[in-house]
Amino acid sequence: MNVLLAAAPLAAGWSVHGTWMWRRLSAARRDPVTSLPTRDAFTARARRHLRHPHAVVLLVDLDRFKALNDTHGHAAGDAALAAAGHRLADWCTPLDGVVGRLGGDEFAAVVTLPRPGDLPDRLRALHLLLTEPVPFAGRVLPMRASVGAYHCAELTTPDLGIALRRADEAMYRAKQNGGGWCVADVTVPALPTVHGRRAGRRGAERRRDAR
Repeated sequence: MNVLLAAAPLAAGWSVHGTWMWRRLSAARRDPVTSLPTRDAFTARARRHLRHPHAVVLLVDLDRFKALNDTHGHAAGDAALAAAGHRLADWCTPLDGVVGRLGGDEFAAVVTLPRPGDLPDRLRALHLLLTEPVPFAGRVLPMRASVGAYHCAELTTPDLGIALRRADEAMYRAKQNGGGWCVADVTVPALPTVHGRRAGRRGAERRRDAR
């Protein structure tokens, strides 16, 4: 009995420590601004969803976000990011989707769409949702976004990196056209990726901001 009594505080201590560690790990997997999964957490879940034969990968980029941040302040920028994240998550829920913030003003999602022909209407609805103004501190923040999508059925082997790249190329085309949405066409040669892709997208953004 004495041994059990002595062990009780130790067990309680380990229980508290375990709970603390679990909370720390959970927090590390969540983006503090949007409460969405971080890039790493999203990637792990997205790879599992990609095995579904009707998986669609999306990339969302907030257009002119830097101008919004510079004009209205970082708190307003955080409010815009949080609103975009919540709206994307709400849109994904009925499609058995996973969503995450990749960093900056960029988000990604994987959804299940048994009828591919529904995708244009779904993307149109998502874009309208993302571009609704956001009330903030007595002001209204303008929201602009570009959305790219890729049907993963085109892949012979599920590969998240390739799917994200194709969705990113589609998003860049939407951005070049002033925003909106675009579905990747695998017959079109891939646009430059990595540094070339980023520079091109930001260059397009700067040209529009200068208007």
